[in-house]
Formats: sequence, structure tokens, C-alpha cells
Amino acid sequence: MKKILITGASGFIGSHLVELFLKKKINVVAYDLYNSNNNWGWLEHLRKKKNLQVILGDVSDKKSVEDAAKGCEVIVHLASLIGIPYSYKSPYSYINTNIVGTYNILETALKNKIQNTLITSTSEVYGEQKYIPIDEKHSVEASSPYASTKIAADNLALSYFKSFKLPVKIIRPFNVFGPRQSGRGIIPSVILQILSKKRTIQAGNLYPMRDYTYVKDTCNAIYSISRLKSNANGEIFNIGTNKTHSVKSIIDLIKKLMNSKKKIEIKTNRVRPKKSEVDILKCNNKKLKKFSKWNYQYSFENGLKETIKWFENNHQRFKSDIYNI
Repeated sequence: MKKILITGASGFIGSHLVELFLKKKINVVAYDLYNSNNNWGWLEHLRKKKNLQVILGDVSDKKSVEDAAKGCEVIVHLASLIGIPYSYKSPYSYINTNIVGTYNILETALKNKIQNTLITSTSEVYGEQKYIPIDEKHSVEASSPYASTKIAADNLALSYFKSFKLPVKIIRPFNVFGPRQSGRGIIPSVILQILSKKRTIQAGNLYPMRDYTYVKDTCNAIYSISRLKSNANGEIFNIGTNKTHSVKSIIDLIKKLMNSKKKIEIKTNRVRPKKSEVDILKCNNKKLKKFSKWNYQYSFENGLKETIKWFENNHQRFKSDIYNI
């Protein structure tokens, strides 16, 4: 692999993934949403890297995607609208970005004969668990507009493998956390609220349980999948730790690590609709381990310590007084 296109590259996971591929001495085309300020987001510190090219565009624009992919051998498609609460307010935006954007990636990969295309899914596509831990054979059921667009994108990608023999793989991360994550995630939200002058920690449902993977471990998994051979084409790969943590236990652990005595305050605007909530998402990662040598390196607590340290040094970048949806 000499050159790779990463979409959504200046975001949370994308920026860490760009750093990883650059360290591997691979030329990276980092593609992200156009803005008139030419802002590279979390990639600003990499401006002098010779093996990095940043292109700003929009995945919903086919020509922009095709131009960015020229000369690339691999595509990792991360660009997506991901916030579940916002998908209740603006579902069409999710259709346009997550479905049309993925279609443009697939068409571009087909046209340019890309050797390996990775489409990023989400554990949210599984909906309410039928059994745990959840493997890749588990049924999918949309509990939100966001999840429904990701299911559609996944199915579209697999159809291109079956119909056109496109070498495509689905990567399905469970919950990812770490430095640079958006303030709308439960972990950064709690950290930022503790660092703020707020008297309480505002939260929604406390009982849902999720499988959390530190961002560097997630990126190493993606890197491993990007190097898999043709026998992995058309396959779906869960990325997770096979361990779960409830919202309540996460808040309690962060409070302990930050020596905070702030009490929890339940806010109705942070609670997902009852039929849209998913109680537990626990990953079965045996398939990924079977195909690759990947395993996570960061325990949940060690990952939290790294995350807390980063937010303590960068909290001024965030609006902790506003609920991010």
C-alpha cells in the first residue's frame, strides 16, 4: 500500500487514523468537509507532513470524491453524520451524507479499481440485542434515523461486492472514545462538565451498557483490516473489547479519577425516546481476531486516564455549557 484516501479525516477517529498511516510511511489523502476557512480540524498540527495531502469537499458530491481518490489504492470511508439525537431533528441530512456519500465512495472505488475499500458502520445497526455478545451474524434493526442510514449504507456496500465483485469490507466499531472526541459523547461530556463551573453532571439514561474501545486500539484494528487479503472481501468485522460499561458506572469512574463530588442530574432532553433506546451493545470480536492479529492494548481505565489528561489540557476548545446533540 503506497497511497490511501481517508474520508472524515479531520474528525475524531479520522485524525488518529491519519497519524497512524503517516507513521507507517504511507501517503495519505485526507478528505473532509469543505469550509471557507480552510480549517483542517484535528489535522492542523500535521500541516508540514510531506506525505499528507488534505482535500476539502463533500462526500455527497460524486465528482469531488472521484477527484480525491485519484492514484489511491485503498479507501477508508469514515465520513458520516453520527449523532443519534441530531438524527431525530434532521434525518434527511443523514440520508444525504451516509447513504448518498457511501454510494459515491463505492462508485469511485469501482471506477478507479481501488484494491481495498473499507466502509465504516456502527454497532447501533444491531438495535436491541437478541443475544450477547453480538457477533456479525446478529440481525440488524434500526432504532434511530442514524442507524437506519448506516444499515442502508452497509447493504449497499455488500451489494457492490456481490454484484460487481468490488473488494469491499465493512468495519463495525462499537463505542470509541479518546482524545479529540466530540463533546456530545458521554465520556467527554462528563469530563467537560466536571471541569466546568456547573454544580451537577447532567445526563440522560443511566442504565444503557456499551462496549468501549480506546481510539488508538480502534485505529490499529482498522489498519489491520485494510491489509487483509481477498478472502476478507465482502465480510463484516466488529471492533470492540467484549466488555461493557453502563453510563452510571462510567460517570462514577470518571468522578473517582478526577476527584469530583458533583452529583448526577437527569435531564429529559438528554434521554432518548423509550423505543429508540438500546439497553446493551456488547461486542463479539472473535472474527476480527481470527482474520488478523489485532487485540486491544488499552484497558478502559487506562484509556480514560489518557482521555481525561487530554481534555484537561484542551477543554477551552469545547462549549461545556451547551448540550451538544
